[in-house]
Amino acid sequence: QVQLAESGGGLVQAGDSLRLSCSGSGRAWNGYGRGWFRQAPGEEREFVATITWSDSSTNYADSVKGRFTVSRDSAKTTIYLDMNSLKPEDTAIYYCAVRKVPYSAREAKDYLSWGQGTQVTVSS
Repeated sequence: QVQLAESGGGLVQAGDSLRLSCSGSGRAWNGYGRGWFRQAPGEEREFVATITWSDSSTNYADSVKGRFTVSRDSAKTTIYLDMNSLKPEDTAIYYCAVRKVPYSAREAKDYLSWGQGTQVTVSS
């Protein structure tokens, strides 16, 4: 499987911006795209955004639409999540994963090869 590693998290204030990266390594199948999920303490993991390798199409959760942007590099090794106008409710561990289905899935079951996550904390 592709091994994924997230980076870029940190402690910021409300209204600030952050860029997360998800780098992949290994020769295994790279999926139809990748996705970002997040999990806050005591909450279930929730979908954030996904991007498709073939046409760079994207899909976002309503809670982040207009504030977050997912993008990828041309080599299909790294995806990014640009997060603007951050809110305290965006505080969570952010994970990336390989999407194993050809459509813009929003459920964790449609993803594999999860990274270890990166912590994002937004103070008010």
